[in-house]
Amino acid sequence: MNLLENSRECYLNRKKGHKPFKIATLLLILSLTLLFFEGKSQGFLKAEGKYIVNEKGEKVLLRGMGLGGWMLQEGYMLRFPNEGQQHRIKARIEEVIGREKTQEFYDAWLENHTRKIDIDSMKSWGFNSVRLAMHYNLYTLPIEEEPVKGENTWLEKGFAMTDSLLSWCKANNMYLILDLHAAPGGQGNDFNISDRDPNKPSLWDSEENQNKMIALWTKLAERYVDEPWIAAYDLINEPNWGFVDPNDKHGLNEPKNEPLKKLLVACTEAIRKIDKKHIIIIEGNGWGNNYNGMLPTWDDNMVLSFHKYWNHNNQGAIQNFLDKREKYNVPIWLGETGENSNVWFTEAISLMEKNEIGWAWWPLKKLGFNNPLEINLPEGYQELLNYWKGEGPKPSSDAAYKTMMQLAENTKLENCFYHKEVIDAMFRQINSDKAIPFKNHTVNDKIYAVDFDLGKHGVAYNDKDTADYHISMGGDWVAWNKGRVYRNDGVDIQLCNDSETNGYAVAAESGEWLQYSINVPKNGTYNLKIRSASADDNGKITLITDGNELVKDFPLSNTGSNNTWKTQEVKGVRLKKGLNLVKVQFTGNPSINYLQFSAK
Repeated sequence: MNLLENSRECYLNRKKGHKPFKIATLLLILSLTLLFFEGKSQGFLKAEGKYIVNEKGEKVLLRGMGLGGWMLQEGYMLRFPNEGQQHRIKARIEEVIGREKTQEFYDAWLENHTRKIDIDSMKSWGFNSVRLAMHYNLYTLPIEEEPVKGENTWLEKGFAMTDSLLSWCKANNMYLILDLHAAPGGQGNDFNISDRDPNKPSLWDSEENQNKMIALWTKLAERYVDEPWIAAYDLINEPNWGFVDPNDKHGLNEPKNEPLKKLLVACTEAIRKIDKKHIIIIEGNGWGNNYNGMLPTWDDNMVLSFHKYWNHNNQGAIQNFLDKREKYNVPIWLGETGENSNVWFTEAISLMEKNEIGWAWWPLKKLGFNNPLEINLPEGYQELLNYWKGEGPKPSSDAAYKTMMQLAENTKLENCFYHKEVIDAMFRQINSDKAIPFKNHTVNDKIYAVDFDLGKHGVAYNDKDTADYHISMGGDWVAWNKGRVYRNDGVDIQLCNDSETNGYAVAAESGEWLQYSINVPKNGTYNLKIRSASADDNGKITLITDGNELVKDFPLSNTGSNNTWKTQEVKGVRLKKGLNLVKVQFTGNPSINYLQFSAK
């Protein structure tokens, strides 16, 4: 049982009135254990030629996670409709429950979303670094709210949150990268990622905003100059702006990037007056990847970041950045990626590590299934979304307040849905082609179809759609798991309304298969129950183990729909004592709820 599962068990035991082993004690033991095995700090990281190294000169491969959604909410993370900048989300919440209660919600959100238990868990999973997505307005006032024009009012909130996060990282011997995700005024025309208000001057339209950004990095450098567990300063996240051609809204074709480089140089100079120790990370235009006119680098302790989403995972996909690494003798770092399937995750990380490139995933948690932690929807939240979409009545203030406070409570790690298959894909599957059990199945258990083994595509399961490559392939976003629930593998999973269910079922297609590890007490002949649904007469399943067909083309009943369930029985299925790897192959398009073996 890993740290998160242990924490969830403690939480559930508390709900039941049991006296669990205290989480604080568990975390203390973990922290002391980690300190014992990891040893002391290896000192400040630095760029040395094409690699990041520690003070011993040893290469360090950063394996990180980005804390998106904590300091800065993006609309899609909350399933918010249309323009989902944080200030718009906040305004819509205020319109329903009022300003005071909205502030109470945001205070709870910031308190609950990321805590020491989150960092402890990330360490136990295999991460060695954290990328903090910062919103400037937690550190200083917007220029429009400054009491004295051109001056900077500093807010303790953001600095205190960063201090706490740093202390949790240090306790786990993990590096922290500071990432300015929302710059003063907003750094691009993708409004959500920087909480930009297009009715106010952008970062690029306002010298005041640029000066505030420089001042913020100066303040951060003053505070953290002597902190070796701060790995780097990531100066600005995903600028996307057409400087030469305003019609090039996101700067994908920007030829010069002069204002961007000028601001990054100014930030570098301000930092270096105080702090000559820390790595400075820069990002190109066009969501981080367009470096036209920006190179060579202007500092000898600098790293180039690039971002990668929804494209192929081959050498060609990153060759542009490999070439920059060689030409300019500078380290490169995949500063943000994710939002895809487990297949894509394994491919991308394998590609990075083969090429000695560190990486940071995005994000740790959200209202969605393709990340390690999924925030559960509270009761009444869909009604709020419907109202905000203009598709439903306005909920009462009391009901909406209760919903929003429960949402803040649900962000706590122990209340999230843990996607262990995501972590398995990101770490174990990088080095192993072996499938392992998702759950411990034995004879007489209901083996729910969605609980197939953990492992790579073609090893633990086979499915027709396994990842989203739409940037490389063209077209729209591809749904690998069409139901978007329970697991992030390519298998299509639907909600199940059967009388006997764990809430989910597999929606199969011809040629697809799933593998289950089943423990059998003794050699013998067993009966097999199959709980399935089908809208036609074409559904069949075949069961194979050790290359032998246990059941061949067993016809599944036409129940009239894929949500009308029926149990069928197959008698005389031979199983051997010990672990049986049973592959279930599908013909047609049946839905499968569960299988159950029992002694005759």
